[in-house]
Amino acid sequence: MATALTITAEQKSDLLKFLKKNRGADLVTIYLAFIEEKHDLRPVLFPREKTIYQSAADLISRLEAQGKLWRETEITIQFGQQSVNEATKKIYICPFTGKVYGDNTHPNPQDAIYDWVSKCPENKERVGGLPVKRFFVSEDPEVIKNYISERKASIKKVVYSSAVTGKLFNSKAAVIEDFKKNHIKPLTLLEVQNQNRYQIEENFLGFIQKHLTEEKIAQFVEALAEHVEFEPWLEKWVEKD
Repeated sequence: MATALTITAEQKSDLLKFLKKNRGADLVTIYLAFIEEKHDLRPVLFPREKTIYQSAADLISRLEAQGKLWRETEITIQFGQQSVNEATKKIYICPFTGKVYGDNTHPNPQDAIYDWVSKCPENKERVGGLPVKRFFVSEDPEVIKNYISERKASIKKVVYSSAVTGKLFNSKAAVIEDFKKNHIKPLTLLEVQNQNRYQIEENFLGFIQKHLTEEKIAQFVEALAEHVEFEPWLEKWVEKD
């Protein structure tokens, strides 16, 4: 025998707010909103994989476990004063010598770093017999800060590169924050259900299929019927059926 579904006072208040804000909502829409809040679902789309996950935390945990979110990288910071200052927002770094170009201190820093690494005597990497034109890019203020102060000796520092963009960050936390801000899109459970462009992660799909059944929706209707405030909507949904 199925356990009876109950609606708490807080859930009741949230549902009434949702219904008043979305007056044309049908039964499935309000049920999905209820399930989303009850189970604290925060679905996100990861466009790069064309996949929807149950939450950003779930996606990030998976990517970290697979080594697909960040990588440790070592950079060289040259001695002396670099072409970087407090107004610099983006830097291009030679991975072999630490030579750096700032977006505000050179008229074309990307061309300059390409030219530099192609002729850099420390660059021993070759593709087709030619020097590789590999370099680092960072927009993280904490990474840029390393190059502003004049140094008496070169140093090496461990930073973190995004596995998605290749950009450098001063910490793993900064990589994750950038990922959440720029590389995933929050969705509602209704948006997840109504789309067919993207696949849904297997465990999350199983969760949806388990809860989106006629039996579960019928239990939800019975729970709503215990509260007189929902009568106008229940009557409307019954009439439509």
